[in-house]
Amino acid sequence: MVNTQPTPSAQPAISDMAWHAKAEAEVLTLLDSSEQGLSSTQSHQRLAEYGANTLRQAAGKSPWQRFLSQCHNVLIYVLLASALIVLSLGHWVDGGVILGVVLINALIGMVQEGKAEDAISALSRMLSSQALVMRDGLKTQVSAQMLVPGDVVFLQAGDKVPADIRLLRAKNLQLQEAILTGESMPVSKTASAVPLATLLSDRSCMLYSGTLVTFGQGTGVVIATAADTELGRISSLLAAVPKLTTPLLRQMASFSQQLSLMIVMVALLTMLVGILAHQFSMSSMFIAAVSVAVAAIPEGLPAIMTITLAIGVQKMAARKAIIRRLPAVETLGSVTVICTDKTGTLTHNEMTVTELVTPEGQYHVSGSGYDPHGEISRDGSTIDPDNDAALLNLIRAGLLCNDARLLEQQGQWQCQGDPTEGALITLANKSGLNSDFEHEARPRLDVIPFESEHQFMATLHHDHEGHYFCYLKGAPERVLAMCHAQQDEERLDLAFWQQQVFKLASKGQRVLALARLDFAEHRQALDFKDVQQGLTLIGLVAMMDPPRDDAVAAVKSCQAAGIQIKMITGDHSDTAAAIAEKMGMPSMVISGSDLEQLDDHALKQVVYEKSVFARATPEHKLRLVRALQDNGEVVAMTGDGVNDAPALKRADIGTAMGLNGTEVARDAADMVLADDNFASIVDAVEEGRVVYDNLTKAILFLLPTSAGEALIIIAAILMGVVLPITPVQILWVNMITAVTLGLALAFEPGESGLMQRRPRAQQSPLLTAGLIRRVAFVSAVMMLGSFALFLWHLNAGQSLEYARTVAVNTLVMFEVFYLFNTRFMTESVLNRTGFMGNRIALLAVLALVLFQLGFTYLTPMQFLFGSAALSLQSWLQIVLVASSILWLVEAEKWLLRRKQQA
Repeated sequence: MVNTQPTPSAQPAISDMAWHAKAEAEVLTLLDSSEQGLSSTQSHQRLAEYGANTLRQAAGKSPWQRFLSQCHNVLIYVLLASALIVLSLGHWVDGGVILGVVLINALIGMVQEGKAEDAISALSRMLSSQALVMRDGLKTQVSAQMLVPGDVVFLQAGDKVPADIRLLRAKNLQLQEAILTGESMPVSKTASAVPLATLLSDRSCMLYSGTLVTFGQGTGVVIATAADTELGRISSLLAAVPKLTTPLLRQMASFSQQLSLMIVMVALLTMLVGILAHQFSMSSMFIAAVSVAVAAIPEGLPAIMTITLAIGVQKMAARKAIIRRLPAVETLGSVTVICTDKTGTLTHNEMTVTELVTPEGQYHVSGSGYDPHGEISRDGSTIDPDNDAALLNLIRAGLLCNDARLLEQQGQWQCQGDPTEGALITLANKSGLNSDFEHEARPRLDVIPFESEHQFMATLHHDHEGHYFCYLKGAPERVLAMCHAQQDEERLDLAFWQQQVFKLASKGQRVLALARLDFAEHRQALDFKDVQQGLTLIGLVAMMDPPRDDAVAAVKSCQAAGIQIKMITGDHSDTAAAIAEKMGMPSMVISGSDLEQLDDHALKQVVYEKSVFARATPEHKLRLVRALQDNGEVVAMTGDGVNDAPALKRADIGTAMGLNGTEVARDAADMVLADDNFASIVDAVEEGRVVYDNLTKAILFLLPTSAGEALIIIAAILMGVVLPITPVQILWVNMITAVTLGLALAFEPGESGLMQRRPRAQQSPLLTAGLIRRVAFVSAVMMLGSFALFLWHLNAGQSLEYARTVAVNTLVMFEVFYLFNTRFMTESVLNRTGFMGNRIALLAVLALVLFQLGFTYLTPMQFLFGSAALSLQSWLQIVLVASSILWLVEAEKWLLRRKQQA
């Protein structure tokens, strides 16, 4: 981290105080401030002491540093050493090709890393740019960067909170804190102190930097700025979280070290044998040793890996999953646990009316979000509200006692105003009520706006027949106390309604009661005393932020694929449990306060047992991800809020929402869902598994070629005969087959049953013992076949160039047939799908055949590579010998399947 501002010793002591538990007067005293704010002199002194109200920036890597970091790989070191030796001996073409491969691979990696943006700078952009403060006894607009502890700040609807603030006064103040706490609903704020043990999300007297004022007005005193705010604390958490390497990179690092060590040892041993046993010259054996190294190292593998991952990126982008870090494509295929936020991820982050209660009965409402499509049903049968007067009165009351508006923009319905009121308008749209007509038929004359102190809103209306009446909605316990009757009955059945409220609330739903009061005389104004008693209860409305339908299906698909789902949310336990139940997840809940009592060892056990974690803070989310990783899980974390960012960064694969997610969450993530659809993660997991399979197939294809070439050279040196294949011919085979045949495997579709597999274990090697045996078997067959035909033609009196051309083409044709074997790792390819199922593979074979014809018959190629024209008889021998690999590998697969079935 680079510190761009002073870090005084005093501020931590101030920021650590329990401001939420202290009275307003005490807060001002401790901050040496007053309701008249600070003087200019005081503000300048404190600015020098505490520093600007901005978050610190992390120093990023330079392009040169990013480029060098791509070369930090054992295989690359071996290739570089080989290139230097070859160049020192004057073999400029060979050395240039090797260096070119290294350079291209490094450039690709550098560009990918350079695309990652700094999440902490995004946090800085979330801070408010201006603030209205009291300075020298006057209200003054200042830059939010100039705020200091003790400043008195004024806020109103639409303002972004510029620092952490302790409220002094509040009037109808509501804030949207979802980005920080995960709460889907705006929360009411008051100036009254709360108990010391109150959780951050329940501290009603506190306002936090970066959150948004949605309603009302407030005045408060700044108690923390910059890095000492809750937002700054998350920034510090984010900066302290190391980004884990992916399972593939860990496996490739181990694989590269083992392969490099083996290659160097074999090359040196081969050189010594040639010098000591056959008295070959030192320089010729150096070239031979380099040939062994170059042959054994699959130079095309880095390019194939990058291209395979890039193709996976393109496929995922088409399915609305945008990858920000290339290796994350493969990581998705190994995910064992998905930790998901609730609000905006599993749910719409849009309130939806789900149930209604009138004296006539209980009703269910279908549909979700603000979309007006949906039906109202009773006892399983759809009903027309026009035929149910009590129901229609309830819906009309919710529509008219309302200040929100719904707008359709580009096919999406959005709410302007309180989400609860937006849900009531949507309900009216579903019932068929025309909003404009209702407002014209019953114009509003006056309103008592909602305030947290009295917990209701009331509106005065009249109709064109001279009737004056009031609609009122609010908290059930408050409204019931004001009612004496219910629709069509003179007496209120209080016990019945209290039972209904309890049943609805226990499902995690928010419940509103609606009532009506008729006036006998003409009215133009509405007063509190008019509505204190004598109202008639119309009914109850229950609503919630419902789960996405496609997210429910996605959770089931993940579970079928052996992936556990954990919900980690800042919302209340009842709400979280209700959503989990609707999602088809186990609804065993543990709260954030309970998590704090657990040490790391106990937490590792709890994360196995529980599926829902409620009232979770950023620290809780981070601890939960770490605990799962300590248990050996590969963890994906999905989320959209600032509070998700540290856990998104720590997770093996962080997934943010692209539409409604915060910029901080997107920048901390490895993958962004462009449509904010949790279901897209299932598609991404499937593509991740396809990518990993294709990478394994590419390695399984490339290694026998490299090993076969090395074995040919080793066999020639051990036997004391001339090399059947030259270093430049080795480079030709390696690069041309990697570019054509190896690349074709990157386009392989997923095999059947892909999403019914258990996730692969983290500890599993890149190549299993069975696949290693296949590599060794195929390498031996390729070596024997190529070497045998080379010796056959050499002994038959053909020239050395002719025999070497036979060896090269035999090796290439072996790869052509082996390509089809590799398409399915265990299933048979001896069917139409096996041979014709990948159009790219057929085109690659055609391209390779054309290249080899050019290699064999074109004069420039003969001069460059030392090749010679072949007869038709030689070609028939080559195809006959090379095709043996197809039948041998398919026989090995058949034996393997028989063994698995036994």
